[in-house]
Amino acid sequence: MRQSSVRGDRPGRRRRPDAQQLGWDDSLYEDKGLPPDAPGWTPPEGGEAPGSDEAVPAEGDGHRTDGRTRRRKADDTDSAGNAGNADKGGKAGKGSKGRKALRWTAIGLAVLIVGTAGAGYWYYEHLNANLRKAPRSLGGGGLKKPDPNAFGQSPLNILLLGSDGRNSAKNIELGGARQDADRKPLADVQMLVHVSADRSNMSVISIPRDTRVTIPQCTDPKDHTVYPQTTAPINESLQHGGPGCTLATWQELTGVYIDHFMMVDFSGVVSMADAIGGVPVCVDHNIYSHDSRGHGSGLRLTAGTHPVKGVQALQWLRTRYGFEDNTDIGRARAQHMYMNSMVRQLKQGTKLSDPGQLRDLAEAATKALTVDDGLDTVKKLYDLGGDLSRVPTKRITMVTMPWVYGPGERYVLPKPGDADATFAMLRNDTGLDGKDKTKKPASDPKPSTPKDQLKVVVQNGTGSTVSGPSSGRAGAVQQQLASLGYAAASTDSQLIGQADTTLTYHDKAQRGDALALAKALGLPRSAVRESSSATGMRLVVGNDWRTGSAYPKKPGNDKPADKAPASADALNGESKGCMKVNPQYTF
Repeated sequence: MRQSSVRGDRPGRRRRPDAQQLGWDDSLYEDKGLPPDAPGWTPPEGGEAPGSDEAVPAEGDGHRTDGRTRRRKADDTDSAGNAGNADKGGKAGKGSKGRKALRWTAIGLAVLIVGTAGAGYWYYEHLNANLRKAPRSLGGGGLKKPDPNAFGQSPLNILLLGSDGRNSAKNIELGGARQDADRKPLADVQMLVHVSADRSNMSVISIPRDTRVTIPQCTDPKDHTVYPQTTAPINESLQHGGPGCTLATWQELTGVYIDHFMMVDFSGVVSMADAIGGVPVCVDHNIYSHDSRGHGSGLRLTAGTHPVKGVQALQWLRTRYGFEDNTDIGRARAQHMYMNSMVRQLKQGTKLSDPGQLRDLAEAATKALTVDDGLDTVKKLYDLGGDLSRVPTKRITMVTMPWVYGPGERYVLPKPGDADATFAMLRNDTGLDGKDKTKKPASDPKPSTPKDQLKVVVQNGTGSTVSGPSSGRAGAVQQQLASLGYAAASTDSQLIGQADTTLTYHDKAQRGDALALAKALGLPRSAVRESSSATGMRLVVGNDWRTGSAYPKKPGNDKPADKAPASADALNGESKGCMKVNPQYTF
């Protein structure tokens, strides 16, 4: 029962927790006193950025270091993702409360609305009960979560999965193939969402479902079946115990630590699309995705832009025959277009002003989702949505993993060079759009500690569920350091796993020493990183240095990529193009 301010607190009456008690207060997203040179820092209104003659607002971030939200111009985008809804005086408009309640996930699979007025604690628990949960990773130890940067900020990686399960009458009706009702579902849609540490940009990487990869050993958490390591199409990883095995497969493939996963099935896509109220999509010619052999999703549209929802939205997301070259590559691009359009819809506040519609959307989202055990409450999903909502649309980039055909063109493989360069950009927290702001490099500081007195801990980071660890790496590199005059180097015996070799240090005073040590070992400058969580200087020998005392030189330029390769087929979040229709499927 809703609490009345007139009646007051009567004995025996259960009081509904307020937003702050549930963790839904805006202070979760206020800046935590970041220094002025931190990424995402916004100078106070009317103030000046250090070394500047005028105020420079941080792109896409509406927070002040004094804890108050700065005013926005009418064409700004607010922290909940709504554009142009503030009045010209800078005050909140009528939709302010709704905007504070809304935190969009911007992923095409889920939008969580958890602050609806008068919802009550019982409704919060009801939404929690809707969520299906599963273990985050089934592949053993896996990768180490990266250390935060110098400002205490950490990137966020979320794996999005769409399953083709026919485990219900509704899913059979929508997906067809009744004969597959008893088959374990495949993960036919897979996207990795990377949100930068400063929340200034988002990168989304799709992978073709028939990409042949190494699937690590996984154990089913329900019946404890052990699935041995194998090489197979990546969509089959879901059949090896659930989404946690797909996450472990992605970590082995990319070297990227993945914080969470979210999975939805056919009926979930339809219910979500209905709740959103329609997403505009465009085709350059009439399309009918159907042929005499039974191929096609059934999508039928005339040329131009149309809002799709429900079953039609599912058809759009599943269409392969009819888009571009009738392959998964064209389907991935269509999915990217749908997601971008949906994000723009949500940021504009379209269809989300009515409390009833908000509740419908919350119901649809929570019933549609299977999430990892780290996202097992609506409050956690709400917090996640708050992080995602800070990213401006123009800094969202969607790509497809660069690929090449395997023998006989029956499957695809990651494209040598381009695929790992794309993954490395995520590991280095570099935006795929090439628009990261880079400061003019200052001259390197000089070492401040005699190298025979410099304390550095060397640790073996070659743990891998696929390749297994390379033993003795910490000792071998420590001995190499000693031979170079670093007599105070020691080792940490704990084995961890990470893709790249890194040298972390605690504060700027140690940078000169760290750069000198990296140069002595032949490490690239990108391996040297300041971290707020570091307690001293630590060298982690990664899977890129599994053998030998000398760091392996990479062919060509050692400078890390700063933009996705052309083969990744990048699509910007503000792009409003039309899908190309294959001439065989037009009318």
